[in-house]
Amino acid sequence: MNDNHSRLNKYEKRRKNTRAISVFIILGVILVLLLIALMTFGGNDKETEQSEQKDPDKDDSELVIQESDEEENENEKNESEDTSEDDDTDTEEDLEKESAEPSDENVSEAYTANWEPVGTEQEGEHTTQFKKESQDWKEMEQAASVASEIDEGDMTTWRIENGGAPDKTVATVSDGNETEVYRVYLTWINDEGWQPTKVEILKENDKK
Repeated sequence: MNDNHSRLNKYEKRRKNTRAISVFIILGVILVLLLIALMTFGGNDKETEQSEQKDPDKDDSELVIQESDEEENENEKNESEDTSEDDDTDTEEDLEKESAEPSDENVSEAYTANWEPVGTEQEGEHTTQFKKESQDWKEMEQAASVASEIDEGDMTTWRIENGGAPDKTVATVSDGNETEVYRVYLTWINDEGWQPTKVEILKENDKK
């Protein structure tokens, strides 16, 4: 009996020791897994923080590039406007006016200049058209605008009539306020359009 009891006690002790060892092993494994998990996710967090810290620098760099592009575009725009203004000034300076003989007593000043034909969209044989909706009328108004130096949008056309020949017309125009009234003599140039040949500034509007 004593031997059996002694054996049972040894067996129980051995079972308890085995169970304790198993528990410790399991706990050890869990701790190791937790440490690995912390190291893995902790490293990712650091990389994310570093990436986030680098992104603002990248954004600042992109912003500087965008601002540089905008400044360059603005400079190009200003240069283009300056060039356009210079071209307009050159055109005005190249225009050489000379005094001319007035055609009647209603003329306060008359002059000619080296105007060029204004161009045309018409093709083939030309016949002067005095209908306001015609292309010919529009191009005569354009030529009168160039010679009188009145913007077409502000110009009033009082009359366009025959100038004594099939290829000659006379346009009477003024600005919107009718502060000055012009009589513009035009000549048709084949394939090039209407060319101003003479301008008279009138004392009063005789085509009202």
